[in-house]
Amino acid sequence: MRADDLASAERASALTFLDADQLARRAHDPEPELRPAAAARRWIDRMRYYLDVDPGGCWIAVDPDADTDTDASTDTDANGVIGFAVSQNRDNLWYLATYGVLPGHQGRGIGKRLLDAALAHADGRPGIFSSSVHPGATRRYRLAGFSLHPQMQMVGTVNRSALPAVDGLRDGGPDDFAWMDRLDSDLRGAGHGPDHGRLLSAHRLAVSRDRSRPGYVYVDDRGRPVLLAAERAETAQRLLWEALATSYGDTLVNCITTPNEWAIDVGLAAGLAISQEGYIAVRGMPVPAPYLAAGHFL
Repeated sequence: MRADDLASAERASALTFLDADQLARRAHDPEPELRPAAAARRWIDRMRYYLDVDPGGCWIAVDPDADTDTDASTDTDANGVIGFAVSQNRDNLWYLATYGVLPGHQGRGIGKRLLDAALAHADGRPGIFSSSVHPGATRRYRLAGFSLHPQMQMVGTVNRSALPAVDGLRDGGPDDFAWMDRLDSDLRGAGHGPDHGRLLSAHRLAVSRDRSRPGYVYVDDRGRPVLLAAERAETAQRLLWEALATSYGDTLVNCITTPNEWAIDVGLAAGLAISQEGYIAVRGMPVPAPYLAAGHFL
């Protein structure tokens, strides 16, 4: 992947995940829609960041016979881009940020070649990523040796009367990144490194005051936890309550795995509803806990 591929890759991504959402749609779910323009710009900006930090993990598949002037309503409008696999190495850990093949080109081995290229970049590192339920993708992940751990999410409006008093936390900043990376290393084998700066540029960071009980959470502008890590479950619960206390309207707690049932307890106490949503895939490592992964930065 190169910088001048980003717009085409975004279009391929939008069409691929729209199709996946339509396949996975349940009867009560709203009709999936194509990624809006603002989200498309954020996708391109995030991929540009990955290209800057670790370009060797970023791959696309191109159809040399594609008509680059094809109408935008079809699945061949992506200027020849028919697949993508964007991965990153962070110290001793590899993660897959996004991966897919356009619906009309699936089942031809393109996805295997893309994933093989991304895994070659891993160079034997343990790996982790968040997976959809798409049958073709999950088959490919399992064949590549990844364990698929069911992932839950909790949604709804927080019951404000259930919010406990939370103490022992403060706002975090770049001066905290060093100990946060050490905590990351204990939990998942490697620090987030430059990803912390990227996350802080767009989210509020709350951290534990007590360095003997370290923990942190990034919270988006709607009060949703984006990435949470802690040494102990009690600290993780305080951090999650802190995020929920700043939420408004419907909120989301995502990437909950069985080893992180502490998050389910908080969500149920806050009045949120639980459902199953995809998988956390790991190879060569356990599922991190106490930990709620960030979908794009793991």
